[in-house]
Amino acid sequence: MGHSLLSFAVVAGLLTVVPGLDTALVLRAAVSRGRRYAFVTALGIGSGTLLWGILAAAGVSVLVTASELGYAVLRVVGAIYLVWMGVGMIREGFRRGAALPEATVEAGPTGLVGAWARGVGTNLLNPKVGVFYVAMLPQFLPDGVPPLVMGCVLALVHNVEGMLWFTVIIGAAGLAKSWLSRDSVRRRVDAVTGAVVVGFGVNLAAGHR
Repeated sequence: MGHSLLSFAVVAGLLTVVPGLDTALVLRAAVSRGRRYAFVTALGIGSGTLLWGILAAAGVSVLVTASELGYAVLRVVGAIYLVWMGVGMIREGFRRGAALPEATVEAGPTGLVGAWARGVGTNLLNPKVGVFYVAMLPQFLPDGVPPLVMGCVLALVHNVEGMLWFTVIIGAAGLAKSWLSRDSVRRRVDAVTGAVVVGFGVNLAAGHR
């Protein structure tokens, strides 16, 4: 079991640090909304990832990957969601006026709940996350350990690695806060992140398993 955990941690860790949609969302949140908002966004992403892992371990997401129709529906819905979210970021970047005080944005519970929901939705509506778990988990299930328990443990390991990586990103953004807090920089981050999210959405819509 120890060997399986270590092997999976290495593979999942390498995949975690590869720049992608999750990294872009957390970095954008740290720059535009502040550290607290970014951590809540990261927790949402982690929640979605953990749920996919549990579903995969339980065999539920196998149905999605086995069904062409189920996968296609989730893929299209996820693509629409990403494009919608990305366009919203681009629009926000263009219309952003004076930078909002960080405390004002972070104090609102609705904003924090929305940040968490955005992170969860980004992962749950991306069937490739489910495909990853369905493809990876069986390779790291040792004999004599219940598959559901081991699968959940592996998903938790991946989740912890993701949160550590997001903490590094948020910390780095904090060190460059004086530069990143400039309104012109925030505009560019919103626009670039929005374009990246739209690109992921288009790729998801056009891609295959």
